Amino acid sequence: MASKNDFTPEEWTKVLESIMVAGIAVSAADPSGLWGTLKEAAASSSALAAAKRDPKSNELIKVAIADFETSEGRANIQNAMCKRFAQAEPAECVQRSLASLREVSAIVDAKAPNEAAAFKAWLRDISQKVAEAAVEGSFLGFGGVRVSDTETATLRDIAKALGTAA
Repeated sequence: MASKNDFTPEEWTKVLESIMVAGIAVSAADPSGLWGTLKEAAASSSALAAAKRDPKSNELIKVAIADFETSEGRANIQNAMCKRFAQAEPAECVQRSLASLREVSAIVDAKAPNEAAAFKAWLRDISQKVAEAAVEGSFLGFGGVRVSDTETATLRDIAKALGTAA
């Protein structure tokens, strides 16, 4: 079973950061306005809460969520996110997110091989939930689609970055 001690501090920060980055990639791919962004953020938080309650969540997911909830973990994530996304436009946020997910994929494959597949599937699930959270392309709540073509393409890119694409 993987633990925080299996990773260097820099690697662990990237593991924690990936929890946020998985949703940011989708949100930045097709910005949804204020309400949509709030719904997408809530979907990401909801995915964390669901994984925390799920007795089937693997040890790496549980340890990451526990550290994510500490003030030190949040501070590390906040600093990393500020560095990663400093002065980035939405399209650049998507590319930086995908690069981060590729890094995390390699890190968990090397450091937690028994839990890597489930962890990466969980990150992919977070992305999917964020994509489905807000209706895209609607006007005053009418019309639009649950997941836009741009978000669908980004979900495919996320799966490739994580090495979970079929």
